[in-house]
Amino acid sequence: MNVTGKDGKKTIEPDPETAPLIEKAFEWYATGNHSVKEVAAMLKDAGLVFKKSKSSVPQSSIHKILRSRIYTGEFEWDGKVYKGKYEPIITMELWEAVQDIFDNRSKSRRKKRKHDFAFSGLIQCAYIGGSLVGDLKKEKYVYYRAIGAKGIPYVKEEELERQFGEALKKLRFDDDVLDWVCQTLKESHADKRQYHEETLSRLQGECNRLETRIDGMYVDKLDGKISESFFEEKSKAWREEQKKILAKMDKLQNASQTYIEEGIQLLELAQNAGFLFMKQSAHEKRRLLNMMVSNCIWKNGLLTVNYKQPFDMLAEFITDLNSQKGENMLEIGKWLPGQDSNLRPID
Repeated sequence: MNVTGKDGKKTIEPDPETAPLIEKAFEWYATGNHSVKEVAAMLKDAGLVFKKSKSSVPQSSIHKILRSRIYTGEFEWDGKVYKGKYEPIITMELWEAVQDIFDNRSKSRRKKRKHDFAFSGLIQCAYIGGSLVGDLKKEKYVYYRAIGAKGIPYVKEEELERQFGEALKKLRFDDDVLDWVCQTLKESHADKRQYHEETLSRLQGECNRLETRIDGMYVDKLDGKISESFFEEKSKAWREEQKKILAKMDKLQNASQTYIEEGIQLLELAQNAGFLFMKQSAHEKRRLLNMMVSNCIWKNGLLTVNYKQPFDMLAEFITDLNSQKGENMLEIGKWLPGQDSNLRPID
């Protein structure tokens, strides 16, 4: 952003709120796995907006940002490149990597990418903070390292794959325990299901009473006991009440079964994640990891994986389960999706 320096002259100073997001935009695009449109959407989700209007930054502006040299500490003027006196946001290596991707894509937009790097952009380098990106060596071997991480050794893709696989396998437990958990989930939901059925019956009764009132008032209108305008006013109000009741009934009918089904699906996904991961293509590996993990860190040859919700609580449950060796097993309901909102009493 433009500020006035101590010498009274105008200068540029990185905005502490937007600068990290601009750096992320370059890192995301440098992986080669995202289009400008996708980067714009990711920045929107991350909270990048215009200062005054608070509106999201459009794709065209993101394109200009990614093409601009100014974020490297240099700027162009009258066809020449000058060194600025302000702090850069990104390294020259990162900027050049982004420009290479732009240039290659513009030369051959229909050409399929030579290699799909499974883990580019998913892992943060603990040394410099940038994301690890893939690099194909001798058209055969894939290595990862953060752009600009000079002096830091590359890591083989096979090693990252092994450590990711081990992390996902930690979400697995015995088939007998899986059956027990699924059965316990269904049984623990029996009382709530009975309550839901009773509530549905009550709501249906209210809806029927309103219909009876409307039918009765319609007869009164035909007999001349009430006016047309009075009938229209009251019937409209009662129809609105019926709509609200029917909406509550629909929500109640869907909530209970969805809760159980999603819980079991998550259990089965966690149970098979390690096996699925090792058998899948690079694209499918990335999709599975995006669903289950986030904020992964690479340091000293060790990959630290953080599970997304609810898999983080499932991992905690499995750890406790193993430590107790089947005794005094924990309640499982706390990590299942949407329990509180779906099972809340409906007024």
